[in-house]
Amino acid sequence: MDYKKTDAEVTTITRDLEKIEAGTDNIYKSIVVVARRANQIGSEIKEELDEKLAEFATTVDNLEEIFENREQIEISKFYERLPKPSLIAINEIENKKIYIRTPEVETDTDTDSDTETDTTEGTTR
Repeated sequence: MDYKKTDAEVTTITRDLEKIEAGTDNIYKSIVVVARRANQIGSEIKEELDEKLAEFATTVDNLEEIFENREQIEISKFYERLPKPSLIAINEIENKKIYIRTPEVETDTDTDSDTETDTTEGTTR
């Protein structure tokens, strides 16, 4: 996803909890989904920023290069102005852009089996 073109708010605003909890019918599950998605978004943005800043990496520290490297400063400022990953994730859950998958919990149904094992002899009756 292109996070540069997101319509998420840059500042914190009041949210409608019913919109956030609509996907899971539980506000706590929704918050967990938002937190996990925010971690994914944050790591993707960090990887992208690291790739762009790797072009400017030098092994020699030169005072003149620090002042002349305006492109690196502009890139860093651009990423600082982006909405925070948590705000992007909240926007995605409110606009139903996130698919929420809940794994099924398996129950142990083998407790009422017809066979009994005799532990003294090791045979099955």
